[in-house]
Amino acid sequence: MQIVKEDAQSFVKVLQVLSSGGLVIFPSETVYGVAVDATNQEAVNKLTAYKQRPLGKPYSIMVDSEETAEKYVELNKTAKGIYKNFLPGPVTVISKGKHVVAKGVESETGTLGIRIPKYNFLLKLTKAFGKPLTATSANSNYKKRPYKIGDIIDNISEKQRLLIDLIIDAGSLPANEPSTVIDTTLDDVVVLRLGDIKFNVNDQVVSTSPENTQNTGKEMWQKYEKYNRQRAIIFALEGEMGSGKTQFTKGVAKAMGITDDVVSPTFNLHNEYVSSLDGLTLNHIDAWRLVNTNELDSLGYAKMITDKDVVVVEWADRVAARIRDIKEDAIIVWVKFSYCANENERLIGWKAL
Repeated sequence: MQIVKEDAQSFVKVLQVLSSGGLVIFPSETVYGVAVDATNQEAVNKLTAYKQRPLGKPYSIMVDSEETAEKYVELNKTAKGIYKNFLPGPVTVISKGKHVVAKGVESETGTLGIRIPKYNFLLKLTKAFGKPLTATSANSNYKKRPYKIGDIIDNISEKQRLLIDLIIDAGSLPANEPSTVIDTTLDDVVVLRLGDIKFNVNDQVVSTSPENTQNTGKEMWQKYEKYNRQRAIIFALEGEMGSGKTQFTKGVAKAMGITDDVVSPTFNLHNEYVSSLDGLTLNHIDAWRLVNTNELDSLGYAKMITDKDVVVVEWADRVAARIRDIKEDAIIVWVKFSYCANENERLIGWKAL
């Protein structure tokens, strides 16, 4: 593993490493990312081993222009409008793929996300390389967002470190949100991940699987983790039985570094988990069987707020008044889960107080 600065000499080195099937950590306008040649199957397999991500979870790719993108995806009118108005920039646009990248880059349904970075070094790199590069964050699955090299190296194993061929160190990056991810395969834009660029008045995503719902929980934690230990963080969940509340909590827990299996607190009313990363406590509460808001305090709710814990409350609408009582002392995010016309899909919307 070699570490270089972002300059003209490293530019040549990066091209050499990528051309030989190597794995490169790079800075971007959002977070540090990791790139391999998206048409090289061995390189993509190496990336999957590095990320420690489950099979079937796709990658986005970086290209230099809309014209180049059309070599790899079919762009409809909706997609072209977004390319015109928002790219280059921190937006990933999902379209129907043309199946010309390595296996595992496109989704299992044949879609592919495209990024045109608004970062000169990367834009020049993708143009000079002549082939698409993978565009995914450099952190291991469910680990800390990487805004500096230490965020990466300190949170991966020695085996993962050995898979890195080259690191471009640009110092600490601004703590920007990851790219907004939008699906344009339908007539209407569907926001799958919200970044700094907003495509909806209401913050919401459509989840198509339990894994998607967990990823939404992970993203939600990463959005508000900057308040970690400064104030209590409450995720107030409401939605019908089976709509994804516990799956969302699993995602929050994984992002926090909790290795225990998170289960529904239906019978216990309150389950407590401790992060193996920093000892932060996650309190998982089920309010369905609570008769009144005072019963929430019998579970130690007030102390959770005083201790600046993370609290996830399922069926939060049943104790809404008590939750809102402490809005001056906590970050409160209301998350609503709704069934969609497709039985496998869930609409997840959220609003911070």
